[in-house]
Amino acid sequence: MKIAIIGGGAAGFFAAISAKTHHAAAQVILFEKSNKLLAKVRISGGGRCNVTTGCTAAKQLMEAYPRGGRALKKAFKVFHPKDTMAWFESRGAALKTEADGRVFPVSDNSQTIIDCLMKATQKLGIQIEISKGIKAIYPTTGDRLRLEFSDKNTEPQTFDKVIVATGGSPKRRGLEWLEELGHRIVEPVPSLFTFNMPSESVTKLMGVVAEHALVSIQGTKLKAEGPVLVTHWGMSGPAILKLSSLGARILSEHNYEFKAQINWVNTPNQDDIITILKDIAEEHPQKMLSSVKPFSIPQRLWLYLLERSEIPSDKRWNELGKKARNKLTTTLANDVYHVKGKTTFKEEFVTCGGVSLDSIDMKTMQSRTCPNLYFAGEVMDIDGITGGFNFQAAWTTGFIAGKLG
Repeated sequence: MKIAIIGGGAAGFFAAISAKTHHAAAQVILFEKSNKLLAKVRISGGGRCNVTTGCTAAKQLMEAYPRGGRALKKAFKVFHPKDTMAWFESRGAALKTEADGRVFPVSDNSQTIIDCLMKATQKLGIQIEISKGIKAIYPTTGDRLRLEFSDKNTEPQTFDKVIVATGGSPKRRGLEWLEELGHRIVEPVPSLFTFNMPSESVTKLMGVVAEHALVSIQGTKLKAEGPVLVTHWGMSGPAILKLSSLGARILSEHNYEFKAQINWVNTPNQDDIITILKDIAEEHPQKMLSSVKPFSIPQRLWLYLLERSEIPSDKRWNELGKKARNKLTTTLANDVYHVKGKTTFKEEFVTCGGVSLDSIDMKTMQSRTCPNLYFAGEVMDIDGITGGFNFQAAWTTGFIAGKLG
């Protein structure tokens, strides 16, 4: 049996390894259109590689995927995050789970994961061809599949089984070759991105992190909690990225112009905030507002929020009247910023959209319209929030596709 894997990313490598492991006698060839292998793995997590998630509960795992969560529920029973950790660790890639649930190699170096995957392919005798883009797939007699290459000098090749693991495409035209085979395509839009705030003064706080914030989008039910990072262009950090993932389709429809509402202290009940401010005033009446701050927000952010509330930072706590206290409470709990545009991570882009799951048998990852064609990874309409979930979807779907069930 001759098996082709299209795509040299996480899903492609894992699909190739799974295919050769489950079908030892088969010839497995992996094709990558660029001259770089495992590019996203290399740069993910700032070069540390957030390889998976420590999240193990089925419901939480499902909720981490705005698109595809329900379909992955059964898939995780076949290959779970625990299986991912066991797979890498049994091959010498020691892993660690951080406090927020993200899993990284102990080395804090993505090269550890790359080396592990490369050694596995070499050990199994998987053939890797770089700079080999696929232009089209054609069914032939006996349900075999012929691959035509972008390079006119490369002759077409025929395979018994083909696994497509090309990753997300930012444009629909990158998926047309699969649409021509009868698959329904869900329009792709960016899924993980930061918020641009060109008219907001908060950008002067670039580098400041509010560890426990709650962010929502006005006019929608979208909200997410976690750290918020202020950047020179606007806001980023886990809460913003999660919100962008949850609202990918809605925010695209708004052309990325909307109002973000931030509760800097993640305390929804404003009466609780007022009580805390009153307590500080009683305990430190003669102290200046600048020297004693509530909650655990950074000093620079605290001074900025005072300024935003039109309260002098050298005012003493016992001088803070009811009107000023209420205004400060509103700023802490309901600070509103105008978002106009987004910034995506070009090398790490994640898309919402792709080959519709209606076109795929999720038990096997096989196409419903083209026999012997399988899918793995983000080429499908599956995407997760930040935190190792997208890689886990790649490992799981790659493993199942490689079984060629």
